[in-house]
Amino acid sequence: MNWLKLSNKKVFCFVLLGFIFMKVQAQKTLQEYKTIYPNFNELVLNDTQNYDISIADKKIKIIQDNHYEAMILSENGIQNNTESFSYSELIKLKEYDAYTVINDNGKERKIKVTQTAEKQAQESAIFYNDVKERQLTFPNLEAGAKKVYNYQTEFTDPYLLHKFIFGGNAPILNSSLEIKTDKEITIGYKIFNDPNNNIAFSKTEKKGKWIYKWTLKDIKPVKFEENSPGYLYVIPHINIFIKNYTVDSKVVEVLGDENKLFQYYKGFVKNLNQDENADLKDLSLALTKNQTNDVDKIKSIFYWVKDNIKYIAFENGYEGFIPREASFVFQRKFGDCKDMANIISGMAKYANIKNVTIAWIGTRSIPYSYSELPTPSVDNHMIAVFKNGEEYLFLDATDKETRYGIPTAFIQGKEAMFNDNGNYKIIPVPIVPPEKNEIKEVVKLSIDKTKLVGSGTLELIGYNRSHILSKIGDASNKTRFEMIKSIVLKGNNKFNLKEYTEENREDRDKPYKINFNFDLDNYIVKVDKEIYLNLFLDKIYEKMTIEKDRVSKFEFEFLTFFNTQYELEIPQNYSVKYLPKNFSLDNDVLKADFIYEIKNNKLQLNIQLKPKKLMLDTTDFELWNETIKKLKSNYTETLILLEK
Repeated sequence: MNWLKLSNKKVFCFVLLGFIFMKVQAQKTLQEYKTIYPNFNELVLNDTQNYDISIADKKIKIIQDNHYEAMILSENGIQNNTESFSYSELIKLKEYDAYTVINDNGKERKIKVTQTAEKQAQESAIFYNDVKERQLTFPNLEAGAKKVYNYQTEFTDPYLLHKFIFGGNAPILNSSLEIKTDKEITIGYKIFNDPNNNIAFSKTEKKGKWIYKWTLKDIKPVKFEENSPGYLYVIPHINIFIKNYTVDSKVVEVLGDENKLFQYYKGFVKNLNQDENADLKDLSLALTKNQTNDVDKIKSIFYWVKDNIKYIAFENGYEGFIPREASFVFQRKFGDCKDMANIISGMAKYANIKNVTIAWIGTRSIPYSYSELPTPSVDNHMIAVFKNGEEYLFLDATDKETRYGIPTAFIQGKEAMFNDNGNYKIIPVPIVPPEKNEIKEVVKLSIDKTKLVGSGTLELIGYNRSHILSKIGDASNKTRFEMIKSIVLKGNNKFNLKEYTEENREDRDKPYKINFNFDLDNYIVKVDKEIYLNLFLDKIYEKMTIEKDRVSKFEFEFLTFFNTQYELEIPQNYSVKYLPKNFSLDNDVLKADFIYEIKNNKLQLNIQLKPKKLMLDTTDFELWNETIKKLKSNYTETLILLEK
């Protein structure tokens, strides 16, 4: 059929029939979707982004259009009447519109959103940033109604394009990213978490422009799982970046390899600390005057920054990338990660300590390496790095309690990029072995009628030290007593902490130590002449079985060496009738040893546990669960004492 020969009347009839068909479908849609998604209150119909990247006035111009459309499926879904989107000084909001779509006697009617507010976006650990949220409140919501909003932004920096995420908290019917570019522009992209290549891709040409499109349909909602390393490890997403563009036959390089990223970063720090600050120099020299080597000197500076510069993240535009002058940070006594890294570096220079520089790094919430994704998306943090011979020490003052010599827990296993005599260098941050994060406990026990009476010493080393002290903070009196009680608690809720003392609270280089006395009622079972006692007063990892349907990896904050000794004084006129067997296990995920010994009328249980992986892959889950099952079986073993 030649569509060009149709009369206007016939065209109108076809259009009208199309609208009627769409209305019939719309009337059925709510019931169909409620059947398909019976346990959800909302369904995202479309979540799309469209970039138009062009060259204007010999520069890159980037416009992004966003469209979001969701349908309310139930009465409970009506409560979710707000949505929001963000923008900043570097990603400027140009325009937006939002409305509710309701069914009005078989016809769709739009009701404009009039209740909106601009608020400062809240991010954990950031006191202030320039990111703004536009919050939208949708009126007249009911089951079957739709929330629709569109907004347009302009990116002012071609290095800072966003990632696009195919997923969210609700099911999504259609999610797509489209990029339209001038032919003089070359883009790059990297897809993550799409092992089966479910994201459909196309590249076409239209009106002298390239059009790239990625689409994913029927997306299941993201399931929240504890100990997950973060959504970027699970949800399919794509990172896009501009490789280069051509202006006047000249190719302008942007991103695409580690050196290009380094050149971009270097521009932010090349003019730092040019002017000498006499007071800061005097302080740096005074702190290090009695030190005979660079290791002790940088340690003194590092601890001074931890104790005297308060961590407050303050990011506004490019302030999120450019460290503030060391003299300025010294003057106001607070700063963010970049500022702390820079003042450490500046003070080291004043103290004539060589090989100290600032470095870029990503925390463990970011799954990328520099080789995988050499863009600013790989980093969200800055530290100082000190090279001592062939060893690198990572100096992150944002965590007040972490001792010198180990990195902060949240950058273990990551990569740091820094300036090495004008060239970039990338070095891995080690995962701190469990032996350096020991929990060492010695508990001496005796039986007093129906009670178990004990005294113990608990030593917390490495991350366990810093983690607990950060948690306790400045708590005092009853509050501190209850917090200490929760740390040393044994057996059951009848545990009674009598008294405690603390050691080495202020000395980061020594274990934090708690000495305590307690009694434990209703724990011993006595039947006729026999006493039944389970010496596992702490059952480590007992409840840490991983669900069979878990999707994300299982992450530990850090690796811990659990080293516990229980020593029971065997009561007079009693002998050991049954002593549980020793137990040892050593596999790819855990090493464990439970050893019983009798010495000089005292019975000892020595417990040692060491996990081997900071992050368990899904392929490790079965072995981990089998391991926990074996531990639990041994935790139930009961000692039997017999009256003579």
